[in-house]
Amino acid sequence: MEMLEREIKFYIEDLKQIAERLRLCGADLGRPRILERNLRLDTKDNELAQAGRLLRIRTDDKVSVTYKADARVEGGVIARTEIEFAADDDRMVRKLFEALGYRVTVTYEKYRSRYTLGDVVVVLDELPFGDFVEIEAPNNTLIEGVSQMLGLDFSKGMAINYLGLFDIYKSNREVEFKDLTFKNFEGITVSPEDLKVQPADK
Repeated sequence: MEMLEREIKFYIEDLKQIAERLRLCGADLGRPRILERNLRLDTKDNELAQAGRLLRIRTDDKVSVTYKADARVEGGVIARTEIEFAADDDRMVRKLFEALGYRVTVTYEKYRSRYTLGDVVVVLDELPFGDFVEIEAPNNTLIEGVSQMLGLDFSKGMAINYLGLFDIYKSNREVEFKDLTFKNFEGITVSPEDLKVQPADK
């Protein structure tokens, strides 16, 4: 499916409080908390990343392939083209892309819960370096409205993806690993300053 994705992310200190606010607002829990494993692919020369494009294989209770491109910031919200489809076997999909000259450049994990409020999708993400809320909707007005309902400071929204935050963390800390996995972050405490973010729920 091809669509124009419009979303914003927030760094959160109290994710349980956000989940409770969603419940009180009447949001539907479309997908309970589940571990996602993502593989980002690129050419040997990282041609996709250099062009601001993303190719990803995601595995949770299903397998999906996603391509994103033409990202731009409009009113504090990220808008970009997204093509996504389901697949049956993540290993076969990976073999296909490797045969075409792509390789896995980074693996990243998160636990995700997915809620819906009408046309708005709200996901609660737990990453190895912190918790986040992502709000996706057809227009900025809906995104800003749901942000206010959840008590979030819209001005603290981020026009950056999780791998971009990971790059910021690596530039501030000496790390020997390249993957954003829970195992790699065992015993490591990450502060908002390490990611150069501000909690939107304060």
